[in-house]
Amino acid sequence: MSRTECDPRDTSTAEEESGIRDTSDGFPQGNAEQLTKSEQELQLAKEEWDAVASVVPNVGVLSACLDGPKQSELISFNEALQFFQTCDMTFCNHSKKIVPVLRRSGFNVFLRCLCGPPKLSRDLVEERDLVFTIAACPLDDGLPIHVRVLQTIYRQLTGDRFDCPRYGRHWEHIGFQGSDPATDLRGAGLWGLMNLLYFVTCPQTLSLARSVYRLSLHEVQNFPFVVMSINVTAIVLQALREERLNRVCNGRKQVVAVVNDFYVGVFLHLYLRWKNERKTISHSGFVLKDVENHAKKHPKSILCDLEEYNKSDRESPAQHRRPSVVDDVPRIVPTTTMTSIADLYDVFPNGDVVPGVDVAQHMTHSKLPADDQSCSEHCHNDEELFI
Repeated sequence: MSRTECDPRDTSTAEEESGIRDTSDGFPQGNAEQLTKSEQELQLAKEEWDAVASVVPNVGVLSACLDGPKQSELISFNEALQFFQTCDMTFCNHSKKIVPVLRRSGFNVFLRCLCGPPKLSRDLVEERDLVFTIAACPLDDGLPIHVRVLQTIYRQLTGDRFDCPRYGRHWEHIGFQGSDPATDLRGAGLWGLMNLLYFVTCPQTLSLARSVYRLSLHEVQNFPFVVMSINVTAIVLQALREERLNRVCNGRKQVVAVVNDFYVGVFLHLYLRWKNERKTISHSGFVLKDVENHAKKHPKSILCDLEEYNKSDRESPAQHRRPSVVDDVPRIVPTTTMTSIADLYDVFPNGDVVPGVDVAQHMTHSKLPADDQSCSEHCHNDEELFI
């Protein structure tokens, strides 16, 4: 047989010498090439999957889920206030634009000097300005202290042991109007949360906070608890700006403590009116406006009524039992939207707050209840001429 003739037995040898190997296992050569491409695509997919899998362990959300619910340490009002007293307040864009005193001009300046309230003591100006600076600051998720304040308020009201998600419908259970609490702080800023933090953590105000929160969950008289609180804070800030608390602050040589007590006193006055007169959410705008007028005209009366309430609360036998804020409270979420703080006040870009449009003009005006004069006479003779 000549060398040019093809011998079947030498086929494999020839393939090995040429470097070509038939991997089709009986399939045509074209199918073998397609199978090779499929293997390459499979290998590429595996490499991409391995790259994705290497990123998953670094995802914070997954790590949080694997670690279980978070239980941050509750924060007290004094601890939160100390943070603002010691930190650099330049993180607040409005810190240099606050207007802590109501601007007057013309003849009003003369009248204010003649028969208006006294000026705030120079030693207390810095403390007053701190209140307005905090009120001009928005909620910042990047500052852990802000989030702790928010979480403490939620857990104190609901009795939950663990932190809740930053966003969600659960915030409506304590009286926010949406899934993001930051949107309800307009007009009061972080000071709206600070007042509320004091209200729900201070042992002296716990009983009243429990009563107000229980009323906010009533089937008929329900209202958004937190939004109502922010409205009360706005009233307090306006009274401070109009210098209606100067005489009390000078006498006690404090500003923050007076502001907190005045806030609780105004909330107490609002709570008693709401409960005794069987007010509902449809009356919110008018009641808030009426409470504001009374608080500004009778600041000492507000504080005197609070002192008497605290005294009677301490003497009550039920005081020996201190249930949680939500003890025996039905889980009812108000379905009616309350007048928001943005509806009651016009907020200027510099953080200044001035009285806005009365949203309750369509409602019939009613006078304060007759028993509003129940406080001792010296507490009610506190009205000054405010210009």
